[in-house]
Amino acid sequence: MTNPATQRQKPFHDVKVIDISNFLAAPMSAMFLADFGADVTKVERPGTGDEVRYWGRNKNNVGLYYKILGRGKKSVTADMRTPLGVEIIKRLIKDADILIENYRTGTLEKWGIGPDVLQEINPGLIIMRVTGFGQTGPYKQRPGFGTLAEAFAGFVHINGEPDRPPLLPGFGLADSTTGVMAAFLASAALHEKRNSGKGQIIDLAIYETLFTLLGPQAIDYDQLGEVQQRQGSRLPFTAPRNTYQTRDRKWVSMAGSAQSTFERICDALKVPDLVKDPRFSDNRVRLDNAAALDVELQAAIGQFNFDKLMELFLAVDAPVAPVNDIAQIFEDPQFQARENIATIHDDELGGPVRMQNVVGKFSETPGEITSAGPKLGAHNRQVLIEQLGFTEAEIKEAGLEV
Repeated sequence: MTNPATQRQKPFHDVKVIDISNFLAAPMSAMFLADFGADVTKVERPGTGDEVRYWGRNKNNVGLYYKILGRGKKSVTADMRTPLGVEIIKRLIKDADILIENYRTGTLEKWGIGPDVLQEINPGLIIMRVTGFGQTGPYKQRPGFGTLAEAFAGFVHINGEPDRPPLLPGFGLADSTTGVMAAFLASAALHEKRNSGKGQIIDLAIYETLFTLLGPQAIDYDQLGEVQQRQGSRLPFTAPRNTYQTRDRKWVSMAGSAQSTFERICDALKVPDLVKDPRFSDNRVRLDNAAALDVELQAAIGQFNFDKLMELFLAVDAPVAPVNDIAQIFEDPQFQARENIATIHDDELGGPVRMQNVVGKFSETPGEITSAGPKLGAHNRQVLIEQLGFTEAEIKEAGLEV
């Protein structure tokens, strides 16, 4: 039976987004907006397109990561360094709500499509500017990518084991968190626009969101002079917190910040004496003795196979989770019940593709993946000729496919 909610207009059904960005952070923000109904037109370089088309693995020379980041978007090609490319952008933004860009500070201005030019054409335009270090400050001209931001923001310093080198994350952490924040900030600007009718410029540096998400580091340093160091999987504000291996060599993740939670963990593991041990009597003393506590917990957990351990924990409502790989996630009944993995047909790959689904469940106006990332320039005719009014001759003369 069709869910009536899916027939409702999506939250951003009347929002038009022009995505002229590349790589990961900014395009991801446009992806989130597209998930909830925004009409997103992605402008890419002729011939090559967004570099992210060549990131990671491919199938039949088709980049797979782009299928996620480009989902729900139209793809048109334009060289913004040329007069025609500039004119394409000017026509695209005439009735747009949001422009998303992530070129180095000053690049759009050099091309003649800076915010002053664009907002003169469309005073209601919201311009999302994502750069490594922002539009201001002494580092504004530096090249900036997520890898640099992860180090610069302070994350890499605290990531890894105490006696080992600092570790970069195994995925685009700074870029991805910036993508989430950019979508949120664009939504906030849209709300303001609906009150005032005016657009505005949003200046977002890639390191800033991650810096905020790192927890109490700033206030701890300000008030106590404390500098957080690498502690592996432990945290400086709660214990226990770590990964542990079962007897059958599977891994689980566990945390017990609340006293009642710690007591349930000890109950599940049949080690009630740990609760009475003065080294572990409350969270603050457990933090001082976290290494010793981990030794005790690993010894207890190592007595059980994974299935039995899960049974014991769930019986007393103690928190534990398997350390899943992606193959396990595909088979997990919780992921399946929540429909966290969507199946989308893709002509370029010649069949169904599965990817992470829209995040969040709306009761009335849910998001939806309408298509995987399109072939480069797939919408040139629809957008450039039918929508913007360029002639086929103009497009072909510029070397663009239609």
